[in-house]
Amino acid sequence: MQLTEYINTLGKDLKKRYGERVHKLTLNGDFTCPNRDGVLGRGGCTFCNVSAFSDESQAQQSIAVQLASRASEVSHKANKYLAYFQAYTSTYAEIEQLASLYEQATFNQNIVGLCVGTRPDCVSDDVLNLLSSYLFRGYEVWLELGLQSANDKTLKRINRGHGFAEYQSTCQKARARGIKVCTHLILGLPKESDTDYQQTLRQVVEVGVDGLKLHPLHIVRGAIMEKSWRAGRLTTLSLEQYSQSASSLIRHTPADVIFHRISATAKIEQLVSPLWCEKRWPVQNRIGKLLQELGGQGSAL
Repeated sequence: MQLTEYINTLGKDLKKRYGERVHKLTLNGDFTCPNRDGVLGRGGCTFCNVSAFSDESQAQQSIAVQLASRASEVSHKANKYLAYFQAYTSTYAEIEQLASLYEQATFNQNIVGLCVGTRPDCVSDDVLNLLSSYLFRGYEVWLELGLQSANDKTLKRINRGHGFAEYQSTCQKARARGIKVCTHLILGLPKESDTDYQQTLRQVVEVGVDGLKLHPLHIVRGAIMEKSWRAGRLTTLSLEQYSQSASSLIRHTPADVIFHRISATAKIEQLVSPLWCEKRWPVQNRIGKLLQELGGQGSAL
């Protein structure tokens, strides 16, 4: 069973358009976040500890070294790449610094595009203009916006520091410039249920979106949520619960939306709960079987 039979995946879309596999190379631009440095708050979002999925020592290396290292790891899989600024808020710097980093990332001739992960409230018009300039040079450009939920009460509860309105505005301005938007959503946030997940999806689709990333809430060491989990005030989804919810969202997603990810993992030394988030294949296989049984992406519309 291949997930691409039931889901419009990024890998499938890129291979169709480029005629070969294109792989993402994760980069660390040594950014921080306004929800950590005091501009909006301290401590970050309650679920966050970037070191659980990203090697923060990577930020001490030049972009060229990072690219070469990451490319060597996947050279047997692909020869064309997307440069992906993943850690923290990768638009949160002076425009000159951003231009320098993005230029370094696209210097390699095997890089066909940029993916930039950020918050909806940290994307100025200058940043959007900079990113759109790469479109005119023939690059693929994805703006990855961490929304997590469209419910403003949930966003306040997890200390996001922004609401849905900021997401809506940034998303519309980016897409008006031709920049593709990939929206990150978390399933299993406190006090949310399938009803909330479906409402978030409806609002995101209504605004307009090009891609989605689905993540299960997982508790990692050092995150604010760790204390709540250890005190018994917070639970996480089982593999089956997440698979059921994620497959339902996929079935309610229009077929032209591209899924960049349908689950997520964390380093085992950092992971507290649920432990099934250590490995990606069990949950991907379960979601695939559910879609095989019930129908693929867009079948529930």
